[in-house]
Amino acid sequence: RVIPIIADEAVDRGFGTGAVKITPSHDPVDFEVARRNNLPFINILNPDGTMNENAGPYQGLDRFECRRAILADLERDGLYVKEEIHPHAVGHCSRCQTAIEPLASKQWFVKIAPLAKPAIEAVVDGRITIIPERFTRVYLNWMENLRDWCISRQLWWGHRIPVWYCGKCNGITVSVEDPSECSHCRNSEITQDPDVLDTWFSSGLWPHSTLGWPGDTEDLGYFYPTSVMETGYDILFFWVARMIMMGLENMREVPFSVVYLHGLIRDESGEKMSKMKGNVINPIEAIDKYGTDALRFSCTTGSSPGNDIRLSWQKLEAGRNFCNKIWNSARYVESCLGEGPGEIARVTKGGNVEERWILSRLNRLLMNVNNLLKDYQFGEAERQIHDFMWGEFCDWFIELSKIRLRSGGEVGGTKQVLFHVLETSLRLMHPFMPFITEEIWQRFHLYLPVELKQYESIMIAPYPTADESAFDEEAEKEMESIIEIIRSVRNARSEFSVEPARLIEARIYAGEAKDKVSGHAGAIESLARVQPLFVLGQADERPAKNKALTMVLKDCEVALPMEGMIDIAREKNRLQQELSVCEAEYARYRAKLEDVSFVTRAPSHVVERDRGRLGECESKVTRLRAQLNQLMSFSS
Repeated sequence: RVIPIIADEAVDRGFGTGAVKITPSHDPVDFEVARRNNLPFINILNPDGTMNENAGPYQGLDRFECRRAILADLERDGLYVKEEIHPHAVGHCSRCQTAIEPLASKQWFVKIAPLAKPAIEAVVDGRITIIPERFTRVYLNWMENLRDWCISRQLWWGHRIPVWYCGKCNGITVSVEDPSECSHCRNSEITQDPDVLDTWFSSGLWPHSTLGWPGDTEDLGYFYPTSVMETGYDILFFWVARMIMMGLENMREVPFSVVYLHGLIRDESGEKMSKMKGNVINPIEAIDKYGTDALRFSCTTGSSPGNDIRLSWQKLEAGRNFCNKIWNSARYVESCLGEGPGEIARVTKGGNVEERWILSRLNRLLMNVNNLLKDYQFGEAERQIHDFMWGEFCDWFIELSKIRLRSGGEVGGTKQVLFHVLETSLRLMHPFMPFITEEIWQRFHLYLPVELKQYESIMIAPYPTADESAFDEEAEKEMESIIEIIRSVRNARSEFSVEPARLIEARIYAGEAKDKVSGHAGAIESLARVQPLFVLGQADERPAKNKALTMVLKDCEVALPMEGMIDIAREKNRLQQELSVCEAEYARYRAKLEDVSFVTRAPSHVVERDRGRLGECESKVTRLRAQLNQLMSFSS
């Protein structure tokens, strides 16, 4: 009997769906036998998806109609035995989701072995370094197992295949320049191949074709080879390997010495962004809402070579907030300078401890960032810049400068240091956040020292480097201690819900550092909202443990008398009420998740959400109980 094999089933066995094989066989799915016997394939599809003349009585039918008609005819003639479901993947167009029907057709190939061998050697012998190093194994595995490369594509756009067919002698003419006649019979009726080159064939020529190759141009001599090629790891083979192979073939030299591979941008759950899934963040929308620099910073900060990045609207908002922080710090510095002098000289060393500290921290940052950039750790460099600008400069030095400027003493040095740190940081941040840094830098152009004023743009100003003579370990250690004191008091105030405007008493037992801490008494009082403040020696009498909250720090101890800081009875009542609510919520989620019917029937994302909430409740209950026990010890 004659068994027609339906195309969808054939593709699952390795045949093209446009090639229906008609074979006499007792086993309708014995495709391997047909393959080994070289039984002929017959294309029965037209390009528009209808049957051609090889389909016999089904000619002209749509592909789906044809399949239904074949089954109907089999059933009519008593040849229909049974129907079975064979699950398999059917290719669909990524744009319109139409089922794809591959057709067997002639294609153009490049013999790849002669190209792959020198490309492998270039990586093995170290002429090309791949970052991160683990992708070297991926590259070599691909290159050592390559098949010949099909370079022809049936697309509407691209570089045309440089082949012409003669309508008279059927000869093939291959030419760099468009020929006017057949190279065999000189017939002028020739037609160019309608196919175009594979996109990666064209883009593989990019490093040298864009510079004037095959001509010997000045740009080609200057820019080829380049230093670093940066791209995503997902096209290491598709693009990078092709550029290496073609560069070595055409230029006899590697196109670049370093390949830096970044990760993919995924959604906040780690899923690949897809318009079909609806989890795509439109960059234009993100720029309109948060700004270009916020988008750039959010996509790159904290990243590492070859690792994917999770992007969310919350992360974009954090990037926007950082931009606002930089802008507001610039406005503050501008207000401090006022009309000021026409130029502000560069600062190498500060006068007081705060100035020496921030200059030391700035120069350590410059050293770290330059080392990280040399090591291609761009995400870590951005993280350190963010922590310095937001934390040390804005949250600490600017706040300390406000206290000094309000004091009315000599503040010229403080203003100079403020400007110097900000301006240097702008040049440091410029590669990552080019727009806001350029805008602020131009606003401060009047104040720039002579050596920088000659540059019209921050883009061409020299990148800052560290001045190791500004390193000051003593100032860093002293300010670290003061910041730790202020932070510990702030944390205690937050833990016990002390009103921001309320002043509380503080006792600092500083021992040998008593004089140094006393020199910062004004800053501690202002930034920690404490008054009165007592800076004492280690031997001085301490309050009873049940009367004060004592915090042991690295270089000193801080005691906060509870009397006057909080109403212990009222705070205890508040914590007990909050604990009762939280315990009830914890019990509800626990009972819910112990219910087998809920865990097995509810959607997985609902179960995971409730497990997360159970963990949050458990953590909160533990914290509230600890706070309540602490209050009980104070009142006993």
